[in-house]
Amino acid sequence: MNLRNIAIIAHVDHGKTTLVDQLFRQSGTFRDNQRVAERAMDSNDLEKERGITILAKCTSIEWEGTRINIVDTPGHADFGGEVERILSMVDGVILLVDAAEGAMPQTKFVTGKALALGLRPIVVVNKIDRSDARAQEVLDEVFDLFVSLDATDEQLDFPVIFASGRNGYAGDNPDVREGDLTPMFKAIVGHVPAPKADPNGPFKFLVTLLDRDNFLGRILTGLIFSGSIKVNAPIQVLDADGNIVETGRASKVLAFRGLERVPVDEAQAGDIISIAGLTNATVANTIAEPGVTEPLKAQPIDPPTLSMRFAVNDSPMAGREGTKVTSRMIRDRLFREAESNVAIKVTESADKDSFEVAGRGELQLGVLIETMRREGFELGISRPRVLYRNDDAGNRQEPYETVVIDVDEEYSGTVVEKMATRKAEMTDMRPSGGGKIRISFSAPSRGLIGYHGEFLSDTRGTGIMNRLFEKYGAFKGRIEGRRNGVLISNGAGEANAYALGPLEERGVLMVAPGEVLYEGMIVGENAKDDDLEVNPMKSKQLTNFRASGGKDDAIRLTPPRRLTLEQAIAYIDEDELVEVTPKSIRLRKVHLDPHERKRASRQAAAS
Repeated sequence: MNLRNIAIIAHVDHGKTTLVDQLFRQSGTFRDNQRVAERAMDSNDLEKERGITILAKCTSIEWEGTRINIVDTPGHADFGGEVERILSMVDGVILLVDAAEGAMPQTKFVTGKALALGLRPIVVVNKIDRSDARAQEVLDEVFDLFVSLDATDEQLDFPVIFASGRNGYAGDNPDVREGDLTPMFKAIVGHVPAPKADPNGPFKFLVTLLDRDNFLGRILTGLIFSGSIKVNAPIQVLDADGNIVETGRASKVLAFRGLERVPVDEAQAGDIISIAGLTNATVANTIAEPGVTEPLKAQPIDPPTLSMRFAVNDSPMAGREGTKVTSRMIRDRLFREAESNVAIKVTESADKDSFEVAGRGELQLGVLIETMRREGFELGISRPRVLYRNDDAGNRQEPYETVVIDVDEEYSGTVVEKMATRKAEMTDMRPSGGGKIRISFSAPSRGLIGYHGEFLSDTRGTGIMNRLFEKYGAFKGRIEGRRNGVLISNGAGEANAYALGPLEERGVLMVAPGEVLYEGMIVGENAKDDDLEVNPMKSKQLTNFRASGGKDDAIRLTPPRRLTLEQAIAYIDEDELVEVTPKSIRLRKVHLDPHERKRASRQAAAS
């Protein structure tokens, strides 16, 4: 059978997962009467809630005698580690761009990786039925993007498909409004080359993705570069230096058919498959038949730029809401994550009670924390901090990001001012149509921690911010952090409306009456820049006299400010933690005792 291996790459929310669903339906992978959830490829709970693709997924369709293996890749820069590995096992890419938004930073990131590997793209301008579509302009932007990324003449001669993934039609001009996706199937089969694999050589397979199954154990997914593999055939695993990691047998060989992974007796060179039966093999390892000594070359991965401390929850509320609370359980879970996600690095602390987890960004680490929380873990999470390095001359360097902001003209001044205080340098500013301005910055990652929530407030929720790792550059010096102090509970007990009423005058409350509090827990934001210890549990003294003037009427409190996990992580300061449990997100000081806090503060000031 003819084979084609392609990846779909696009900016987040440009419609690639919806398009794959339509390719399924029109190739006959789904029966007409089959009930399939919308956006079937986004099967993870967090993906459905956030509307983004987090995990790369492989699937397969058949069209007129050709089997097309499709990999749906994450579109967010924080999950770029997935994208880089996937591109090494495909022979072509469908580059999907929104007909209104055009080529975005993430499009640039993934396209740059694809072009550098010599892949020839098919450009699909999606959502052409949008009222604000500007398909021809977007196509010009894509061409300019390819030129700026040093595309070859062959890569610049790309086929263009205009489509509406949601409505399931495509054509070769932007006026198409009916039909099906046949033009896209034809472009894939005609433009993407068959896999450049050697069917007669020894069996060699590069591990690109790793996941687990309760029955099969480790499942290793990748491309067969040469030879073929049969069930129960003897195999060995080589690391990047050619050392043997382990030997074993391929107890299961699985191929992709639609959304399913089905067992097969044999798989041939050029196919994307999964292998089960090994215990130590991991991403970037080569699986080969015995006797092979030369490993396959694996793609280098961009470095992590941000880290957080994951600690055992040691608050007075520890163990009340979660089932996984010990350092051993946290350690096993984090190392298991690092095993399959090469963009994450885990380092154990000397005291064994906390772990430094480094990754690509706040979203990636936030997704990991949210996943662990749903699995029953309790954690204490520190404020994110960037990872510095020294250049050859010994000068300190920090990570920078390219930030592209689309904002209404009336808010552009505020955005430019706020970015300047975060040591960002403006690199471009131009109108993007519809009364909006697109502003580009080069900004130290450190200054962007916690800015997104403030940005949405400043732009009344209308602004769009996209970030992308740019480089390591010169250290920019001190950047001002959070301006407000916090209100800290001075004891343990239940929050009382009588006590919370007067505290509203001091700032913004983050707890409601009846919530259980403990000493050192943060109950609100102070209107001033210093921290303030307060008593939110104080109750009214009972007397025989009834107060005049209606003072006994019910106290009306403003609803408390509730922070999401990402907002909480971005909000806290260096001396604070986020306590994460399956049921709650609480803010607290690292040192719950006020005397210890003062001592630690003096030591920090002295150093």
